[in-house]
Amino acid sequence: MRKRVTRTLLSCAAAGAAVLGLGAGLSGSGPGGREAPPMAAVAEGDPGYAVEDFAYPQADKILEEQGILLKRGDGHIVLAACDSRTGLLKVYTRDNSTVCFRTTGDSGYLSLELPAVYGVQTSAYQADLHTTVEDEEHQYEVDPHSFAPVGEAADPEGRRHVLVEIVTSK
Repeated sequence: MRKRVTRTLLSCAAAGAAVLGLGAGLSGSGPGGREAPPMAAVAEGDPGYAVEDFAYPQADKILEEQGILLKRGDGHIVLAACDSRTGLLKVYTRDNSTVCFRTTGDSGYLSLELPAVYGVQTSAYQADLHTTVEDEEHQYEVDPHSFAPVGEAADPEGRRHVLVEIVTSK
């Protein structure tokens, strides 16, 4: 019985050493008298680093399919299908008709390029929208649960504005 316990402990030690890459200097037979396999280091070098760049996932595909350039955000404002659900931020454009976004959390941020914007309908969030036209920048604050002219509809000259930033808050 004692030999079996000792053999089991040695096998476990060898297996643990293999996992940790400590094979040098340990030898012995494995279970059933077989020779233990050679041990190698689990990983060579240091592990890589994960760096969040806040780039919008699949932005290239969305640009190609829908003509909307989604750049960066905090993940709390995401492109959504415009359907009968409530709680969506709806942006009205001359080119795409309606583009919808869903906001999660207490606030959100998204930088984008959405051309020919003329209005927005908000949900439970206040929306601060930034547009550009020619070399000018414009900012619009839209209260929760409301509709407001933005960009082209708010411009006395009716110029085509590009929506470049959305910031939401409760």
